[in-house]
Amino acid sequence: MRALTFAPVFALAAALAFAAPPASAEILSEEIGRTGISATEARLATLPSPTNEDLFASAGLRFLGGVEAALQIRWQTGVRADWSELPILRLPIPENPDARPFAPQDFIDLLTGLEASMAASRAALTALGDKPFALDIAMSDLWFDINMNGTRDAGEDVSSVAGLTLGGAGRIASVDVIDPTVRFDTADAAWLSAYTNFLSGFTNLALAYDPAPAIQRVLDSEEKIYALWGDTPPTNALDMMFGRQADRVAMALHALAQTPDPTLTRKAHAHFLAMITENRRFWALVNLESDNDREWVPNDRQTSALGIIMPPGTAERWQAVLADAEKLLTGELLIPHWRFGAEAGINMKKMFENPVPVDLITWVQGEGLLPFAEKGTRASPFAWNEFTRIVEGDAMLFALFLN
Repeated sequence: MRALTFAPVFALAAALAFAAPPASAEILSEEIGRTGISATEARLATLPSPTNEDLFASAGLRFLGGVEAALQIRWQTGVRADWSELPILRLPIPENPDARPFAPQDFIDLLTGLEASMAASRAALTALGDKPFALDIAMSDLWFDINMNGTRDAGEDVSSVAGLTLGGAGRIASVDVIDPTVRFDTADAAWLSAYTNFLSGFTNLALAYDPAPAIQRVLDSEEKIYALWGDTPPTNALDMMFGRQADRVAMALHALAQTPDPTLTRKAHAHFLAMITENRRFWALVNLESDNDREWVPNDRQTSALGIIMPPGTAERWQAVLADAEKLLTGELLIPHWRFGAEAGINMKKMFENPVPVDLITWVQGEGLLPFAEKGTRASPFAWNEFTRIVEGDAMLFALFLN
């Protein structure tokens, strides 16, 4: 389950393993194992005439470099992996016994750095386009320099951070994938592009609500709360169980209550639409493939090198889900609301174009959403239900995997 929870890290790390070699006989995965992600990407950036494999490797390393930088911020500040609500922050990393206090600017730096890396990755993918390439993938040389000491230490390899053991019920096969071999090709560049747009959409949306003041407010209140404890042990374990989660929820609600930046919400909207476009391009390219050679996401005539059992028709069902998502983003379909009856709903496009602070009371009651409410066709859960049915209970895992 952990592999599918953060599928983009796993796939991109894999996709770099056997890209175009440097001047010596050393293959790229060995170079990363010896010098790290940043140094290898820097070398590729200096190539005067990069090959198609070089371009894809650059895109992947920039993606992974953004993940590495985010993990480094977490390690410096001691942010644990219990932020399961947010990408990157849920990944397990080694503990830093000398971590400095987490500050609001750290979260801003994490988001802006991740967005810059996604944009850089897309730049390399744009240069690559639909040009053909094929990369044989190995995992064992890949690692994140989480503690920033330039040395590969325990807990820094991709298998430890991203989790490369698939297992579970339903259609997720229980197989040994500690060091799988996958052959990535042209279709998978579109898959990567879709994921960069997903993360860019997330970062722009988060930054639109300027989380720094909300984080500082909660940190200040947390300090005052614990000052009240004194030397007497607490009478129960509620703070230990729920205190950190309550603080994160408070941070989110305080941030969402602010007036968002419409420039950033519109950028997020564009990225989410681009994610769907690139995902659709990915499926079109995958459907053209006639080989069956160590596939990442297979079509109905192929098998996954990772042991993931893809039921026949999965691609069509998932594309139907994406089609509904696209119609929601463009306002062609409306989000149902329990107060607006059977003939009206919420126009999501308007919410991105002219965003307002989130007021949970008025949003649940209906008043706060009236500016976005209109008559029209409401979205149906049919496509999602059909997707859920075909993957037999693993819908969320497959959604993260398929993007």
